[in-house]
Amino acid sequence: MTVQPLTGFKSLTTHHCVTGSMRHVYAFNGHDVSEELLLGLGEGVGFMYWQAKGQPPFLGGRTSPSPSMEEVAGQRTGVKIEIHRTASSRKARQSLIGMLAAGQPVMVGVDMGFLPYFDFGGEEYHFGGHDVVVCGYDAATEQVLIAERDALHPVSMTDLEKARGSTFQPFPPKNAWFTFDFSNFHVPTADETHLAIANQATQMLKPPIRNMGVKGIRTAAERIPRWHEQIGSEEIRWSLFNTYILISAIGGSGGGNFRYMFSRFLSEAAMITGESRLIESASEFKRIGDAWESFADWAKTSSEAPDPTPCLSKAGEHLNNIADQEQATWDSLRKIYS
Repeated sequence: MTVQPLTGFKSLTTHHCVTGSMRHVYAFNGHDVSEELLLGLGEGVGFMYWQAKGQPPFLGGRTSPSPSMEEVAGQRTGVKIEIHRTASSRKARQSLIGMLAAGQPVMVGVDMGFLPYFDFGGEEYHFGGHDVVVCGYDAATEQVLIAERDALHPVSMTDLEKARGSTFQPFPPKNAWFTFDFSNFHVPTADETHLAIANQATQMLKPPIRNMGVKGIRTAAERIPRWHEQIGSEEIRWSLFNTYILISAIGGSGGGNFRYMFSRFLSEAAMITGESRLIESASEFKRIGDAWESFADWAKTSSEAPDPTPCLSKAGEHLNNIADQEQATWDSLRKIYS
């Protein structure tokens, strides 16, 4: 491998692309905060069922607070995190090379489908909501080094620029990159941690629209059995496989639709806050994660059926069971802070 990482950069095994990338940058700057803590502090756990016009259905366990999860997690650790976007690939490239030359790894948004180290079984697959850290550059070979969840990967600058500038929906990365200011870093307080948990419980129990939160899980339970009324069998097959990818550990949720990561966050939060009841909630979210994994396995098996349409009728039972568990557990968390 010709291209080498920045001096002092260490490759870490992580679970979720966003919080894993954040952890790489935090650790490089001397603050090794767990990605579970970054996810929970950033109010990143929730649920969304969405179908944009002309697009296949999408469901996942992340939420997008305003400001963003990255910014909120930064605020609760005293780190100023800014998101930058540009329509110019030249400007995106210049900013990247400039930051690397200054000795800083760069967190960027990419479309997974243009990164050659991903294997989608010969199928074309695009997801632009993926984040990585560029931690090295070799001008002679025009290669960059990317820190992923598993290892370091050399990639041509050409492939990286395609991934950064992808226009595939529903989440085109728009050449996004992030800057971090650690000058006011602090360990998260008990009050900040309490607030993060309370806000996520509210988002799940009282969402602004019925496609989100526990209501969103029940909406998915209603709509998935009717997918055949809107889309054809091949789109159903793709949607089921995409559901499997996004819920399972393969897609970067840490497994169990982010519930395993959230369980570990609650265990860490119990130590920060001294609130022992969070340990019981952590165990409940581990069980909910198991239920989501079972649903993901069903989605994968159904996607491989000769005709996936008849399989859709089973989705409601899976999801309503999960919704019942989530309702009870989020409600228990809410009561801790009421």
